[in-house]
Amino acid sequence: MVGPWEGLPRDLSTELRAEQQSLATEIIREIRSAVPEFSRPLSGQFGAGIQQGVETALAEFTDRVAGLPSPGPRQLRVYRSLGRGELSEGRSLDALQAAFRLGARIAWRRYARVARRRGLVAEQLVTLAEAVFAHIDEVAAASVQGYVDARTDRAGALGRARHRLHDLLLAGADPADLATAARLADWPLPAQVAAVSLDPRPAAAPRPSGPSGPQGVPGPSGVPGPPPARLPDRVLAGLDVPQPHLLLPDPATALADPQLAAALHGRGAVIGPAVPPALAAQSLRWARLVRASLPEPPQRPVDCRERYADLLLLTDPALVRLIAERRLAPLAPLTPKQRDRLAATLLAWLQTGRGTAPEVAARLGIHPQTARQRLHRVHRLFGPALASPDARLELEIALRATSPAPPPPGAIPSPAWTT
Repeated sequence: MVGPWEGLPRDLSTELRAEQQSLATEIIREIRSAVPEFSRPLSGQFGAGIQQGVETALAEFTDRVAGLPSPGPRQLRVYRSLGRGELSEGRSLDALQAAFRLGARIAWRRYARVARRRGLVAEQLVTLAEAVFAHIDEVAAASVQGYVDARTDRAGALGRARHRLHDLLLAGADPADLATAARLADWPLPAQVAAVSLDPRPAAAPRPSGPSGPQGVPGPSGVPGPPPARLPDRVLAGLDVPQPHLLLPDPATALADPQLAAALHGRGAVIGPAVPPALAAQSLRWARLVRASLPEPPQRPVDCRERYADLLLLTDPALVRLIAERRLAPLAPLTPKQRDRLAATLLAWLQTGRGTAPEVAARLGIHPQTARQRLHRVHRLFGPALASPDARLELEIALRATSPAPPPPGAIPSPAWTT
């Protein structure tokens, strides 16, 4: 590759190479003094990487002044390893870039003294300066590439580890296996998790695109829609499946995160109960049961914790039907309209703690005298069963699951009871 070093005397490389060892020592000393991130002792892999990087960059520069080829695979590996090392140290590239700039200035000062001793003219000194900084730019570019490659590799490995952890959680894996998978996924195993059932995103809606993040795509009108909100880092997601879902660690904390709230908005989210990690599949099953009972996708997330009684009824519909057939048999001879009224009256009486006629009337929005008449009839039909706590419990289960009356706000609608 043609560069500014082509305009320098080839034999200048011999004198520059003679400065290489002491120059490398000076650069490393100054970097450790001026860049806080590199101030610790140069030991182990960290120290070896810095030492090798400085020495390789200086040797390659003198080779290029001598007319030797551009950096080969070995040099590029050294520079890229510097970038990878910064990622492994948990730092950005800012410190490394500062070290490069400082190293270039120190090298230029030393090389300028050599050039003046050689009697290089001003134009050649300018060329030498240009060559030094062009070279450090190439070294920096290779290091940036190493950093980016390492970050991509880490993201891919982390993504695979978290996908495996997600699968193990839903499979109810052994706690020891979960702990190992969580460690590999850099996912501290929480005391509790909660699953979230989601509706599939419509085909025309925006979806994430590529590693750079979500991108808007044209909606039905051809105008790009807003990008979907990103999920918090620790949320495990299964989105490319017929029944999308999330797994939330530490649900109370996760659900307080505005980022998650934005991601759940408009997705028909139903949040399952918080459970130990080994029961994550149960939380998801319960969330999906509640979601299936809703007449349409909710715009705001629905929390199963507010619907435990209804959820209990949904877990064994066959048994609930048997209870209803047995306990609600006294209503069978009535007309549908009569059944509906008396079922609603009986449920209101049970839910008010065997309340008075005015209390039942207030719950149903009817006149107290009407409530009193209906209650008399209910007592005639059901008789001694109303005095039994077990029978009253079964009656409330049957009525909550099968009553055609509109459910109270926030309750789960149920199919109408039939004889």
